[in-house]
Amino acid sequence: MAEPWATLGIDLHLEPSGPGLRRGLTDALREAVRSGRLAPGTRLPSSRALAADLGIARNTVADAYADLVAEGRLTARQGSGTRVADHAPARPPARRPPARRTPGRLPYDLIPGTPDLASFPRTAWLKAARRALAAAPNDALGYGDPRGRAELRTALADYLARVRGVRADPERVVVCSGFAHGLQLLGDLLHARGARTLAVEPYGLDVHWDLLERSGLRTVPLPFDAQGPRTEELGDVPAVLLNPAHQFPMGGALLPGRRAAAVDWARRTGGLILEDDYDGEFRYDRQPVGALQDLDPDHVVYLGTASKSLAPGLRLGWMVLPPSLVPEVTRLAGGRSPGVLDQLTLAEFITSGAYDRHVRAARLRYRRRRDALVAALAARAPQVRVGGIAAGLHAVLHLPPGTEEPVVRAAAWQGLAVHGLARHRHPAAALAPLDALVVGYGTPPDHAWAATLETLCRALP
Repeated sequence: MAEPWATLGIDLHLEPSGPGLRRGLTDALREAVRSGRLAPGTRLPSSRALAADLGIARNTVADAYADLVAEGRLTARQGSGTRVADHAPARPPARRPPARRTPGRLPYDLIPGTPDLASFPRTAWLKAARRALAAAPNDALGYGDPRGRAELRTALADYLARVRGVRADPERVVVCSGFAHGLQLLGDLLHARGARTLAVEPYGLDVHWDLLERSGLRTVPLPFDAQGPRTEELGDVPAVLLNPAHQFPMGGALLPGRRAAAVDWARRTGGLILEDDYDGEFRYDRQPVGALQDLDPDHVVYLGTASKSLAPGLRLGWMVLPPSLVPEVTRLAGGRSPGVLDQLTLAEFITSGAYDRHVRAARLRYRRRRDALVAALAARAPQVRVGGIAAGLHAVLHLPPGTEEPVVRAAAWQGLAVHGLARHRHPAAALAPLDALVVGYGTPPDHAWAATLETLCRALP
């Protein structure tokens, strides 16, 4: 049982130095007060507690405290203990160079890639976290399986089979810290196997291309037409990254013939298809498009994420791997999966049905936003054609030729952040000029949606 005096005061790191213990302790305390490390009003440990912590005589501490009380740096009152004086002189803070000014965020935001963060299901998530933590075995808090917690891998395997048609076994699921982490692991694996190139769609995200380049892979854009990437022209590359269910940013689904062509290429050459199913839950005007992985689980890596359905800040993603890749990816992951409590919470959130309920509610909310966007454009900007709206959280607004840059500038002048299509075009892609905006209608919170939509309409030609 701890002594009563051990519970008083604060923990205090001091390193007495000098010709004597009393002087060394006094100097160390004086410097802690002078530098501001001990703020005015801070209650110090009792002389008995500090003496025990430092392994010195109690009288030495009492004498050091008395010296600093005499200097006015400390105060000692009966019943209040020893504290740093409110007027204790402190060393003036060192002058720092002025911080670089960064431009503030614009008040309205239609940048694609983020859901409505204000709609995160905090109450349901907290309930799931409490249940998960209460039920978790003690060993769940250890280092565990580098593939991720078995509870989450099992929940994901069941959910993905039911909702996305993925042929998933918990033994082949690897939990990762978001899609980018999974893509980095796969890029490193391919490079370690001798790959130096990887095919990508000519429209996409530069952060993904850059990540693959950092793994030592040169990204090669596929030919592209009105039907999407021409997978029948996949050549001598070891792997390809595709968005088969909902191409970003153009918004189309990969046609059955081109899905078959990609799988035929993988079987014929031993190539690997990386399937990015980033927003598979959100479909509006069409039946859900099943995962490409179902056609050939031995040649397709399925990658999913909670970033669009819940929030990117959770840093929760997953891969369903061909059996031959599981050992290598697990070794490369090195146990850097997300925190175990978040994994257990998501597992409980899925198995309890809360995830399905949240997705259904979000789907209805985003569909209403999409409908409002289409109606507003029809009334205010009929010259703008809207595409890619059958699914997902963004739309492509096709603009008159030569107007993309002026519209992006006009939007910024109105206080609206929005991306032009040009920023999502691969620098090596041979594409005809196309002016458009990529509008992330899932991004604004509900209370800002009407004003954001009005601002967009004012910026359009």
